[in-house]
Amino acid sequence: MSRRSSSSASLSRDDIKLEISEPELLPKFAASPVQDFVIRSLREKEHHDHKVSLSSNLSRRSTTPIIFSQTTTRRKPPEVEKTLEFTLEELCFGCVKKIKVTRDAIKHPGVIIQEEEILKIEVKPGWRKGTKITFEGVGDEKPGYLPADIVFLIDEKKHPLFSRNGNDLEICVEIPLVDALAGCTIPIPLLGGEKLNLSFENTVIYPGFEKVIKGQGMTNPKDNSTR
Repeated sequence: MSRRSSSSASLSRDDIKLEISEPELLPKFAASPVQDFVIRSLREKEHHDHKVSLSSNLSRRSTTPIIFSQTTTRRKPPEVEKTLEFTLEELCFGCVKKIKVTRDAIKHPGVIIQEEEILKIEVKPGWRKGTKITFEGVGDEKPGYLPADIVFLIDEKKHPLFSRNGNDLEICVEIPLVDALAGCTIPIPLLGGEKLNLSFENTVIYPGFEKVIKGQGMTNPKDNSTR
């Protein structure tokens, strides 16, 4: 009996040894709270990074639109300037002039032809040198560009008798010395083709003498009824 109980006691001690030795084995198989925290943190970070990566990929996919467009903005080319000469008579009384222009025109993609067009210019009475008349979109056509504008610049032909000074017309007349001293009547040509007889009786005409004839200058562009 005593051996059995002794043997039982020995067994019991072995059991106790096993129980005592278990804590030494636990660190190899179970993580401490700190380790658990680290592991959880790492796992949560990996999960979060994965979510961020997925969301950023989805965001990139959803916010990158692909737009196909065949529309282009056509640019405006520089204007084409041409000079037109007019006589003093045409600028004083006004006129209508027709100008033929030749331009490049696009009829079909890649097909450019030359076509003619008649432009009508109405010169207003009193216009002066430097006046500009613009015709929009009647110039050459080029791929990718809007049609050019044509600008006509008014120039004044030199007149054989008159010179223009603003709205005044000036003319120089030679008078013999005897007539200048004794007085005389002189026929003065006018711009419209008429003649006006000016009397200088009892008047001494000297070099540089001036005589003003009202209402025979250029037409006032602001009031066509006055000159």
